Amino acid sequence: QVQLVESGGGLVQAGGSLRLSCAASGRTISSYHMGWFRQAPGKEREFVAAIMWSDGYTDYDDSVKGRFTISRDNAKNTVFLQMNSLKPEDTAVYYCAADIRRSAVRAGTMDYWGKGTLVTVSS
Repeated sequence: QVQLVESGGGLVQAGGSLRLSCAASGRTISSYHMGWFRQAPGKEREFVAAIMWSDGYTDYDDSVKGRFTISRDNAKNTVFLQMNSLKPEDTAVYYCAADIRRSAVRAGTMDYWGKGTLVTVSS
């Protein structure tokens, strides 16, 4: 079992930055693909970014490409999401997820999920 706890959310003005963290426990995440997803009010959960354990490949949704950066520190068992140039439409609850299956990442069917952290971007 992998337990994931997100932190770093908050209220920020448009154009600002936030850095989300996802701390894992239970197992080392060095062999897991890690992803960030978000769910805005009244909308379905959507993929934001992912980083693969095997080759460090990173993947981003087009809506955040060039503004968000995902990274991982296996020694600290933590994944990060640096969010710059935030927009009001980035407002959502952000979730961290983990899975050993690469195919589960974009599909959003990952095995382990955190409870989320709220990001609110004011205009």
